[in-house]
Amino acid sequence: MSGKSYDILIGGGGLLGSATAFFLREEGFKGSIAVVERDPTYTRASSTLSVSAIRQQFSTPENIELSRFGLEFFLGLPKRFGPEADLGFQKSGYMIMASQEGRTQLEANHKVQTGMGAKIVLLEPDEIKQRFPAINTDGIAAACYGLEGEGWLDGALLLGTLKRAARAAGVDYIHGEVENISRINNSIESVTLADGDIISCGMLIDAAGPHAGKLAAMADIHLEVEPRKRTVFVIDCRADVDIPLIADPSRVWMRPEGRMFIAGYSPPEEDDPSVEDLDVVHSQFEEFVWPALAHRIPAFEAIKAVHAWAGHYDYHCLDQNAVIGPHNEVANFWFATGFSGHGLQHSVGTGRGIAERIVHGDYKTIDLSKFTYDRIPENRPLFEHNII
Repeated sequence: MSGKSYDILIGGGGLLGSATAFFLREEGFKGSIAVVERDPTYTRASSTLSVSAIRQQFSTPENIELSRFGLEFFLGLPKRFGPEADLGFQKSGYMIMASQEGRTQLEANHKVQTGMGAKIVLLEPDEIKQRFPAINTDGIAAACYGLEGEGWLDGALLLGTLKRAARAAGVDYIHGEVENISRINNSIESVTLADGDIISCGMLIDAAGPHAGKLAAMADIHLEVEPRKRTVFVIDCRADVDIPLIADPSRVWMRPEGRMFIAGYSPPEEDDPSVEDLDVVHSQFEEFVWPALAHRIPAFEAIKAVHAWAGHYDYHCLDQNAVIGPHNEVANFWFATGFSGHGLQHSVGTGRGIAERIVHGDYKTIDLSKFTYDRIPENRPLFEHNII
């Protein structure tokens, strides 16, 4: 037994955990902080296996604010940490398409986005074709397209930068896996790691991503956040095709990636079980991805899948929105999880918000109170209608 004790212990050292640790120091927290991470190589981490994209096209206003802060922070990293922290941001708007059935929700989302100041245009099919002639608009009633503030970047470099900065500020990183949590009445006292080490803590923050629900369950806390697998296919196309990132009504998405393209499929709820493995679901390419690509981009009729990998969403079953802040009864158990696929882009805004609330007693810049845990026992979902 180690007998170590920390004022704040963070379960999960990916982007959410590392961003929270980083901003706790940025906001002036002087106490001891440790991050427990079971996979310090991050070879199975959602943070490094994601496609590392950022968008402003959400249906929840606070998610738009988190994206905008995230982009500002990402672009400012070279000034803060030097040119080696340049994340290589690739500016490219999302094009989120809707059939006639989905047009009403698309328009509602667009109203929220433009009301928040996001530069998103609502396009009719002929306007889509004018901007991107390679796109077949059959079956498309309208699309929203981001004119600025959207694209993708190097997520692994972002994680490494935040982790190094947190460690330089005195945050300890512990290689281990939480196996048990000691809760006495409504207070978390300590965690026990798989190797038997016991670490006492004044506060425990659940930033365990797809495994956040399991971590919470160790403290007898209900949280339906679970791993949902997403396969990404790397595609070679010999034709010269100009497209943005496209989210198709078929639940297939695609985007350029260097001289290649990447694409994936988000199954409907009933066909999307919780799974721990990261085995590539090759059948999705022939059954869903390739037919959708060939239909939407006729030049993609002659393509070849040359590589694939899989990662996990930290999928929040209640409403596909994040859970941020303290538990409603166990006041020293906090949450930074449940982003359902948009954790990378919202990691730094969430870390800053949690740090503000811990250090200053309240959110100072973005009010994240809508994401409170309280909505779970009250069965008061805050649905995010733009999950990709």
